[in-house]
Amino acid sequence: MKTSLVILAAGIGSRFGGGVKQLTAMGPAGEIIIDYSIHDALEAGFDKVVFIIRRDIEKDFRDIIGRRIEGITEVAYAYQSLEDLPAGYRVPEGRTKPWGTGQALLVARDVVNEPFAVINADDYYGKKGYALLHRYLTEGQPADAAGRQNIALAGFVLGRTLSANGGVTRGICRMDDRGFLTGIDETKNIVMTETGAAAPINGVMTALDPEGLVSMNMWGFYPSFFETLAGGFPVFLEGIGDKAATAEYLLPTIVDGLLRNGSAAVSVLPTDDRWFGVTYAEDKDSVREAFRGLIDAGIYKTPLFG
Repeated sequence: MKTSLVILAAGIGSRFGGGVKQLTAMGPAGEIIIDYSIHDALEAGFDKVVFIIRRDIEKDFRDIIGRRIEGITEVAYAYQSLEDLPAGYRVPEGRTKPWGTGQALLVARDVVNEPFAVINADDYYGKKGYALLHRYLTEGQPADAAGRQNIALAGFVLGRTLSANGGVTRGICRMDDRGFLTGIDETKNIVMTETGAAAPINGVMTALDPEGLVSMNMWGFYPSFFETLAGGFPVFLEGIGDKAATAEYLLPTIVDGLLRNGSAAVSVLPTDDRWFGVTYAEDKDSVREAFRGLIDAGIYKTPLFG
């Protein structure tokens, strides 16, 4: 069965201090984080890569990675833009950024017709998540016996996803005893502490379980999910009110809504792989060091695709 890896690479990366962080070399032979993601996905069995990018970075993107990956596997592109709205809607006054990960994924609806995984371009997820998602997508069905959409989420250990350079936002998973997601609590400014992790909740710094599972935006969907995205986008636009300049149509929020109305069954697939990524410019050195460690351990070769 054909499966695609959809890479969300249209982010502006404002906290990175300028530049296109998705295209910054991290590996010793100039590899970027996306290289390692594609390598691991192809190894797990995915056989198509879809890049969601902005038109203004297309030339650099194709030059740095796109053409190279086209020689390895099937590649398609989709383009996120602020102006890509349903008929009858206009960009609100003062709006400058696209509409979030839900809209970003929706623009791929014409190039993805098979089960697919979704990841962020600037996150390293390790190998296990891809293997788990590929198995889920190829062995499962688009819907369960009750007619609910089947969705998968790779669940990462919170303590293995933090940055030493500042607070991060994570979607903390709530699950039932069968491993199905019951909700996602988006929690901002999570920081490392001597005992694990903590975040300001309702104005009080609150300890969090460092062994708890969180969403890092690594999902598994079937093509029918595009219908959900397309149907929900106008509803989202109608409801944003005075937040029209900043509101975002986000995958975790969309999935949480499906859970609330009972129209999705979301399997959390636990992985203990270490996540790392470039949230802050200061993260670059630690990410490069981490990749060197993985190469020294024999997990990757360098050059990666040499």
